[in-house]
Amino acid sequence: MTKFPATLSILFSSALLASAKDYVLHSFQKIRVTDQFWAEGANFGDFNHDGKNDVVSGPYWYEGPDFKKKHEYAPATQTFKLKKGDGTEATIPGFEGLLGVNNAYSRNFFAFAHDINGDQWTDILILGFPGEDSSWYENPKGREGHWKRHVALNVTDNESPTFADLTGDGKPEIVCSSHGFYGYAAPNWKWADLSRPWTFHAISSKGPWQRFTHGLGLGDINGDGRLDILEKDGWWEQPSSLADDPVWTNHKFQFSPAGSAQMFAYDVDGDGDNDVITSLAAHGYGLAWYEQVKEGGKITFKNHTFMNKEPKENKYGVKFSQLHAVDLVDMDGDGLKDIITGKRIWAHGPNGDAEPNAPAVLYWFKLVRGADKSVDFVPYLIDSDSGIGTQVVAGDVNGDKLADIVVGNKKGVFVFLHETKPVSQSEWERAQPKPYGTAN
Repeated sequence: MTKFPATLSILFSSALLASAKDYVLHSFQKIRVTDQFWAEGANFGDFNHDGKNDVVSGPYWYEGPDFKKKHEYAPATQTFKLKKGDGTEATIPGFEGLLGVNNAYSRNFFAFAHDINGDQWTDILILGFPGEDSSWYENPKGREGHWKRHVALNVTDNESPTFADLTGDGKPEIVCSSHGFYGYAAPNWKWADLSRPWTFHAISSKGPWQRFTHGLGLGDINGDGRLDILEKDGWWEQPSSLADDPVWTNHKFQFSPAGSAQMFAYDVDGDGDNDVITSLAAHGYGLAWYEQVKEGGKITFKNHTFMNKEPKENKYGVKFSQLHAVDLVDMDGDGLKDIITGKRIWAHGPNGDAEPNAPAVLYWFKLVRGADKSVDFVPYLIDSDSGIGTQVVAGDVNGDKLADIVVGNKKGVFVFLHETKPVSQSEWERAQPKPYGTAN
């Protein structure tokens, strides 16, 4: 375990009026669960019924709270050969990531934890390599050995699918594209046997969307109480009834020409309607929020890019590339959701994409609303040697009511446990990010 200095901080109240107890530094205890590359995603859930959250990534789950003991729930047969300096070869478990010299891809891009069959034991859902199947693994209720695998969806396209309650029935669905259609997949929850493949419900006509299309999310754009589907070229409005799988109304708007990551609908500026948050290019640069505005009574959006290719394009001089995963959560307990993202290291190997070998940073961006209705996202560096995968997950892993972060990628698997520390006003001020061009 590595402890990072408490240099990541926020203010809960006015800097002029607050007492010392109101100044809090936020830091993260970094746990490197493994340095092996098995997956581009990771998640957490209580898999052994001991009341403590565990971590899942690739074919293993790791027991909390220290994540030292691992269990192989699916076959872990992948290895690669690495030539050592003395000319000998070593066999390394996993896919060839940063432990090697060549690029490789895992077959495991996203992990989710959910009690799928309703037996009160948390199962594991894995969305694999784009264009391949999604499967869920049935928790054996404490027995060791491989968990029974059930294919959920034969073809899961898009590089930013998710597992969430899109339809409002209280049960999550796989939201993705498949065979050229946007849509969602769910089992018939009334079946006695949930091992049968899930039903895919197309919400669009067939289009040009394929396995490597980037950018997908969900949220209520028009304020009707129903979640819509967001994608890089617009949003699909959920109708009042889903009977007979109707085609949803498409509203075109180019959020990300190059293809982004996860997309979120959230009221960034506090004006009562939902805006859109996403990265601009999963393999390039850019992080933005799109302000919802009305033109002629119709919904459109105004781009607010607050980080891009050059340091000067960010108020605090921060820039990094390959923002292939984004999460949105209230990190500091102020009631506003913040952005968690970072760099996907070696997305296409050591020679592909923008700055493939730059530090694998992980950041959270604090949402600040000004009295003048301005919006700022203040960047706080969490780590510079981990980054993200195609998934980054923020949530309370250890039960202390602070949002932690879980990452799986080509550098391994990481857990960042969130810690807080009351400090003086002067110590808090020294820890704050400085505007670009000013001395630290």
